[in-house]
Amino acid sequence: MQVISGILFHFLGGFASGSFYIPYKKVKGWAWESYWLVGGLFSWLFIPFLAAFLTVPDFMEIITHTPARVLVWTYIMGLLWGIGGLTFGLAMRYLGLSLGMSVALGLTSAFGSLVPPIYRDLFTNSSQNTFSGMLQTSGGQIVLVGVLVCLAGILICGRAGKMKENELSDDQKKASINEFDIKKGLLVAIISGVLSACFNFGIEAGSAMSEMAVARGTNPLFQNNVIFVVVLWGGLTTNFIWCILLNIRNKSFGDYTNTQTPIRKNVLFAALAGTIWFLQFFFYGMGESKLGNGSSSWILHMAFIILISNLWGIGLKEWKGVSRKTFGTILTGIVVIVLSVLLVGYGNSLGA
Repeated sequence: MQVISGILFHFLGGFASGSFYIPYKKVKGWAWESYWLVGGLFSWLFIPFLAAFLTVPDFMEIITHTPARVLVWTYIMGLLWGIGGLTFGLAMRYLGLSLGMSVALGLTSAFGSLVPPIYRDLFTNSSQNTFSGMLQTSGGQIVLVGVLVCLAGILICGRAGKMKENELSDDQKKASINEFDIKKGLLVAIISGVLSACFNFGIEAGSAMSEMAVARGTNPLFQNNVIFVVVLWGGLTTNFIWCILLNIRNKSFGDYTNTQTPIRKNVLFAALAGTIWFLQFFFYGMGESKLGNGSSSWILHMAFIILISNLWGIGLKEWKGVSRKTFGTILTGIVVIVLSVLLVGYGNSLGA
């Protein structure tokens, strides 16, 4: 039952992440940096504080009693992840939901799921959830196979994107993705994929806070919510600075007060997007508390996001006009990713 509920929570988190960009498409007349910043204030500041307040008693006291070294490293991982989050938004802007998330989150899944257990092997005395330990158990081996299968599915999705690039005219590509640009998109997606994995590292770095929260009586289901507050401070810092710089450079500060645009609706949709975005990690924390394996949780989370975002991409007609072969390729990639989810879930149930 633990495994089933863990997978369900990860599915809900993946659905939230795979869907969060949809409300941004309803924002009218604002520059990207303007609605990204408004949504981000909800993603990285307001909603994380609210979630921690509701689920972790005295969460600020836990933070203030956490050793400075833990807080600094957790915050730094958030800063690096914030850069990944910035380029992640750009990847969606240039590639669309389907291809952008597949490339970016493919790299994120690989780095985020494998580096922590390798780090424990090389730099800690821990004997739990290590890479060497995974290699020595049947469950761990199946989890690692699931990681490889997921990466294969991502490569197939990337191949489908390249086929789409070759088949469609510029007008056709931009009919569903206004700023489609394969070169810019792939570059920022790669940067995003590598740096976005730092969120998982931030959870690892801040584990002392979740342990303190449980010791003080917090429901283990919500133990990671206090960590998210600090990690997302880092994300807020990088995103806030960059968006303000873009507001200055592009002279888009007027967006926030431009009465020629639907200001209230724009703020509402941006806030909705930001709230949905945070829910991915709210449910991720719940899923990880059930499965108890960082590698399994991370790859499940990434796989569900890729699955949902590709389904949204199909629903939003991002693949309209492509050949049957290309459409079949993207569907194959989705099926392979679903298979990877089943493998990781099974491996975890055996005790990865």
